[in-house]
Amino acid sequence: MESNNLVETLLRSLKILLVLLLTSASLMFFLGYILVVGDSNSNDNAPIVEQNNYVKPDSNFVGLWPGPADWQKSKFNPEQQKLINYGKELIAHTADYLGPKGSVKPISNGMNCQNCHLQAGAQPWGNNYFAVQATYPKFRERSGTSENQVKRVSDCFERSLNGKAPDSTSREMKAILAYIEWLGTGVPKNKAPKGSGIYKLKGLKRATDPVLGKVVYEQKCQSCHQAKGEGVLAADGKSYTFPPLWGPNSYNIGAGLYRISNFAGYVKYNMPFGVTYKNAQLTDEEAWDVAAYVNSMPRPTKDLSKDWPNIDGKPFDHPFGPYSDPFTETQHKYGPYKPIKDWKEKHKANKSKKPSLASL
Repeated sequence: MESNNLVETLLRSLKILLVLLLTSASLMFFLGYILVVGDSNSNDNAPIVEQNNYVKPDSNFVGLWPGPADWQKSKFNPEQQKLINYGKELIAHTADYLGPKGSVKPISNGMNCQNCHLQAGAQPWGNNYFAVQATYPKFRERSGTSENQVKRVSDCFERSLNGKAPDSTSREMKAILAYIEWLGTGVPKNKAPKGSGIYKLKGLKRATDPVLGKVVYEQKCQSCHQAKGEGVLAADGKSYTFPPLWGPNSYNIGAGLYRISNFAGYVKYNMPFGVTYKNAQLTDEEAWDVAAYVNSMPRPTKDLSKDWPNIDGKPFDHPFGPYSDPFTETQHKYGPYKPIKDWKEKHKANKSKKPSLASL
C-alpha cells in the first residue's frame, strides 16, 4: 500500500516538473519574440545609414605592365643572354664600369643609370624602359630628328650622367641595347604600356615654390641625399649609394629630370627611398615644390644651342628661351603652367584653322 502511494507521489512530481519546464520554455519563446519583433518595429522609422567604405581604385595604377620574367631570357641564345645580363649590370652599376673610377672607361659622373631608372629600368612609373624598344626610332622635337635607341642611350650619358656617350660599336652599348630590347619583350610596336616612363602628375593652380620645397627636402630627402645635395658615396668610392641631386656630380641642365614636371612625377611615386606607386608619401604639392627646390640649385651646364630647332615644340616647362609664346623663362620653369598650356592649345587650334597654300 505504501509502495503504491510512493509511486503516485513520484508521478505527480514528474507531471508538475514537466509542466514547469513547458511553461518556462513558452515564456522564453514569447520574450524572444517580443524582443525581435519589437527591435524590428523600432527601426522601421529610423534613418538608413549607408555603409560605404569602398574606394574605387585609381585606374592609373591598376593593371600596370610588369615587364618580362627572367625565364623569358631562355628564348635567346646563350651569348645574347650574357649580353642582356651585362646590360642590366651596366644599368644598375654604371659607375663601376664607366664612372670616373670605372673598370672599362671613365665616361660618366659616378652616378648609375639606375639612380634615375629604378630597378635597372624595370620599376612601374619609375622612369623605366618598357616602352623604348616599341616606340623607337621616333621623331623627337628636342633634336628635331628621328632618333634611334643608340641616340636615346647616348643622351642619357651626355645629360643625366653628364659625361660622354659610349661608342656605338662597343660591347657596353650593345649590352645596354640588348637589355632594353629584352625589357620591351611582348610590348606591341608603337605602344607605351601602362606604367611606363614617369607618371604625369596633375599640375598646380599656382607656381611651384622652391622655398616650400626646401622644407620638404629637409624633412623627406636630406637624410639620404644630404644637406648640400651631394649624396652619399659608396664605400669603394666608385659610385653613389644615394646620388647627388645637385652640384658638380649631378645631372646637368639638359637632363630630362631638369624639367620640374618630370621630377615631380618621378618623386611622387618613387621617393622617399622605398616608396612606390602603391605607398606614396608625398602630396602632389610637396612633389611639385621639392622638384622646384632641387632644380633651383646649381648643377653642371650643357650647350643646348642645338636643342629644339623648332621652338614651337618646346614643352611648357622647358626653362630656357626663346619661346614662341609670350611667357617668361621664370614662368616656364616654375609655373603656373596652365596659362602656358592654354596659350599653346589656343594657337595650335588657330593654326589648324588657317587654310594651307595648297587649298588657296
